[in-house]
Amino acid sequence: MLFDSDEVPVTPLPGGRLPSYIADHRQRLRDRFMQGGAAAMPDYELLELVLFRSIPRRDVKPLARALLDAFGDFNRVLAAPPDRLARIKGVGDAVVADLKILEAAAHRMARSKVLKTHVISSWDAIIDYCHTTMAHRETEQFRVLYLDRKNVLIADEEQARGTVDHVPVYPREVAKRALELNASALILVHNHPSGDPTPSEADIDMTNRVQAACAALGLTLHDHLIIGKSTELSFRAQGYL
Repeated sequence: MLFDSDEVPVTPLPGGRLPSYIADHRQRLRDRFMQGGAAAMPDYELLELVLFRSIPRRDVKPLARALLDAFGDFNRVLAAPPDRLARIKGVGDAVVADLKILEAAAHRMARSKVLKTHVISSWDAIIDYCHTTMAHRETEQFRVLYLDRKNVLIADEEQARGTVDHVPVYPREVAKRALELNASALILVHNHPSGDPTPSEADIDMTNRVQAACAALGLTLHDHLIIGKSTELSFRAQGYL
């Protein structure tokens, strides 16, 4: 019988059963999760639960540890680029696919909580959404949240991706897209993979240029959020806008 590279079997038992020490371990983790939820489990055990589905015939604890050693925590494992994941010994297509599906599900759930909501009264949800989608990325990403005249979020769009410390932004394109969506206001959001949300001179200059483009078209720039690993910076709250 042939196996995928990430499903090399342990010593087989009659009938294809898992050895009891693996089967019992898997069942104990599932039971703990169902009784106490994710809060009752450290990152490596939660990751094991995910890997159980990807790799049905192997002890996945060493792989869970290897992934966390490589990327730091559960969130960063999910957010890691597929090519980086594939470099970890034992990670095959099934593991990569399941991790990226889980990441996409988390993003979609977070997005559903903020789309079509009043931004000002749902500010904490907006911040949570931005952290979920951007805080653990290894490269910079620039997004724009477009609002209608009642400050209801009508669109959330990725404008550009960049490197670990730079992302290209074109102010005229940002403003033009707002007109296409019939938006009245917008919020800029980008992440700092370093984890430090302190704005650079380039961040400040870009924000000023976007603000000028918006003003020329009668649009309002509410804020520019920089998302760090565990905190964020608001340009308006810090006096940059």
